Amino acid sequence: MGSTADKIKGLANEAAGNVKQAAGKTLNKPGLEAEGMAQERKGEAQQALGKGKDAIKKVIDKV
Repeated sequence: MGSTADKIKGLANEAAGNVKQAAGKTLNKPGLEAEGMAQERKGEAQQALGKGKDAIKKVIDKV
């Protein structure tokens, strides 16, 4: 998967996680809130992976 795809999927997971967290707080459902936190972290990791791929590509392109 390319760096752009990783970043886009990461943003989507992060946004969905935030929605789940808010819904969990509003509905007093700790399980849903925890699921949202996990999904948000997954999205952050995907974005970091995409940024890492970009950094590696820039180094390779300079060589």
